[in-house]
Amino acid sequence: MTDSGRLQERLSRLRPTFTTRAASAAGISPRDLAVLREAGEIDELSRGVYRRADAESTAHLDLLAVCTRAPHAVVCGESALSLHELIDDIPHEVHIAVPRGSHRPSISYPPTQVSQYAADTFNFAVEPFEAAPGETVPVYSPARAVVDAMRLGGAEGRSVALSALNRYLRRNGQQGVADLQRAARELGGMSAIRPAIEAVLA
Repeated sequence: MTDSGRLQERLSRLRPTFTTRAASAAGISPRDLAVLREAGEIDELSRGVYRRADAESTAHLDLLAVCTRAPHAVVCGESALSLHELIDDIPHEVHIAVPRGSHRPSISYPPTQVSQYAADTFNFAVEPFEAAPGETVPVYSPARAVVDAMRLGGAEGRSVALSALNRYLRRNGQQGVADLQRAARELGGMSAIRPAIEAVLA
């Protein structure tokens, strides 16, 4: 097998989106990565994160890039609301959360906003979102995303939170109310969510 063939074979063993570290473990050096990028075989999504050119297309490359660089983070805030189609706007930044007290990743590209959530409830209501065929990223559930928006959004994010709440309740009805209340109790947000639910349902 030629050197090029060996490199292609090693590349084919990697996940569609991979890191420099994963490439190194597969026997692909930084110099090899430069050769593959120059040849159009891979694209660099973020510092140290690459995607094979033969991978399935997706509208969520920014999410894949950020979550590959910060594998212990969870998609939150407006990014979660957007993924669940609870708001129409696509955020200009990828919103992720990490546990309070843990390492806070610094990602300049794609633009990323990092929040720190309480460690004891950090893993509550996390579910997988298929960002590309066979590739998932962790995201907070629709109910948790709405409750977080209501309790953490502040005055500036109030209209976004109320819009998301309204759409969530129209879509999910009484079961949605129960899920919101469960999330609010778990997260200590009942004081923020109860009057808002009552106002929307009035």
